Amino acid sequence: MKSQTPAGSYLKRDRSWHPKALSSPYKSSIFRSPQSKLISFPATLSEETGPVFGQDLIGKLDNNLIHNHAKQGHTAIGSRIIVFGRLIDEFERPIPNSLIEIWQANSGGRYRHINETYLAALDPNFGGCGRTITDENGNYEFATIMPGPYPWPNGPNDWRPAHIHFSIFGDAFSQRLITQMYFEGDPLIQKCPIVSTLKSKTAVQRLTGILDMAKTVPMDSLAYKFDIVIRGNQQTFFENKTEGS
Repeated sequence: MKSQTPAGSYLKRDRSWHPKALSSPYKSSIFRSPQSKLISFPATLSEETGPVFGQDLIGKLDNNLIHNHAKQGHTAIGSRIIVFGRLIDEFERPIPNSLIEIWQANSGGRYRHINETYLAALDPNFGGCGRTITDENGNYEFATIMPGPYPWPNGPNDWRPAHIHFSIFGDAFSQRLITQMYFEGDPLIQKCPIVSTLKSKTAVQRLTGILDMAKTVPMDSLAYKFDIVIRGNQQTFFENKTEGS
């Protein structure tokens, strides 16, 4: 599938909006950050009109992480939530038919990964990944469980706030975005060395899902709204990656 957006319409990323590639409190950035100045290249035709993938590969339960890995008659353990929002571009136009992939830890803060070492138990009925497609107005929605926080070996007692990873394909390669959503009111957000690389409070707010009681399903699921902007001056933070790195 080819992009529907005319070539040359993408704005340059605002580098001041993104964290510095090297941030010593975030220890792994010391080894991964570029050692030379970045070189900026104009976007190519293939980047602005290149194909996107996955629109015809969505399964019936792909957007329901509560049930898509559960055995028959079972369900994932944890607080049930709905995450929803709108995907728009730098001109505030909706991005329809865009693939959004999500992955997360379980309610105890443990990922289903071969190298995971955290002591929290695995949930046999939770796979921790899914995907969804935006509708004609750029809206998306999926059901999941509230992920738990977890420790990580950045410092002697550093913990990641509860979060969900997002991978957005957009309308062309130029709009590719990988980011994270945190949860409103989590005290670990301000203590996280990764989040602290963002100097703008507005940028942190853009990474935070807001509790929406109007969307909440009584006696079932809380709901969090998370709108995503791709490219442009109001772009959602590109996870730990400055353009060109």
